[in-house]
Amino acid sequence: MKIIDASGMYYRELNERIKEEIKKGEKEIYLKNVNGQRYIGDGISSDAKIIIEGTPGNDMAAFMDGLTIEVKGNGQDAIGNTMNEGKVIVHGHAGDVIGYAMRGGVIYVRDDVGYRVGIHMKEYMDKVPAIVVGGCAGDFFGEYMAGGILILLGLNRGEKDIVGDFCGTGMHGGVMYIRGDVEDYKLGKEVKKVPLDDRDMSIISAYVEEYAKLFNVDFNEIMKEDFIKLYPYNKRPYGKLYTH
Repeated sequence: MKIIDASGMYYRELNERIKEEIKKGEKEIYLKNVNGQRYIGDGISSDAKIIIEGTPGNDMAAFMDGLTIEVKGNGQDAIGNTMNEGKVIVHGHAGDVIGYAMRGGVIYVRDDVGYRVGIHMKEYMDKVPAIVVGGCAGDFFGEYMAGGILILLGLNRGEKDIVGDFCGTGMHGGVMYIRGDVEDYKLGKEVKKVPLDDRDMSIISAYVEEYAKLFNVDFNEIMKEDFIKLYPYNKRPYGKLYTH
């Protein structure tokens, strides 16, 4: 394992160090004292693992293609922006716009996330991106979603709503699974609740099992509560706005 102390290091220098180590063949990099450095793991194609102690800055794992990044703390905004492949694990909360235009790989967030998570997610053939959130989400969850999987567990939420307003607004592909229920007024007009089938339960079980292992929680306890499925019923919600 290669250990890099990021204390006081400018983000460009830190990212160059990471790329240099991966080029040398390093398979595990431990970053200590990370404090807001941006763009960690961006655009890197590798099967290496980066472990982050601290709080990374915005756009971590953007355009990433294969890395595993594990954050021993919270994450900021735009994690997994246009991410192509790989895995991100956040042992805490994460900010807004997680998984923007994400097209592959998976993101696990132990606790809550902010607004517009999963916006513009997409999938193609066997590339199906997924985001699993253990806590609650803010407004516009799954906005304009075109593909992929969003799973929202709402663990330890107390009196908080599991999701904010405008959930699924503009959604025209993909699927959301939410543990518990969501009031109809919170949903975008493009989505509806539909019954789960065996395939849905298989998908949920696989991701929740991995979540439980990563964050040392009880899989069976999570699965005791029912899930709802949100699915877009109109593939072209804005088709009437255009002449062609």
